[in-house]
Amino acid sequence: MKRYQIKFTGRVQGVGFRYSMTQLATTYSCTGWVRNLSDGSVLTEIQGDEISINKVLEEIQNIKYITIDDIEKYSIDIIEDEASFKVEYM
Repeated sequence: MKRYQIKFTGRVQGVGFRYSMTQLATTYSCTGWVRNLSDGSVLTEIQGDEISINKVLEEIQNIKYITIDDIEKYSIDIIEDEASFKVEYM
């Protein structure tokens, strides 16, 4: 089990990124959250097995209306009792 904090920059707001991330994370049985940041980027924390997380990241980058210019990915502590993936609002 792994957990990452990931910041995406590019054309990632106003294109359904949070919805797509939530759908993919749920499909691959990952937990966590995703939210827009005021600088136009998107921040997420995603938790699951490494293969599932990598599938989510691979598929989000292949959605044609989303353009990811940069990804900053950091390993962080697991949250033991987390049960779902959701959109968080600032």
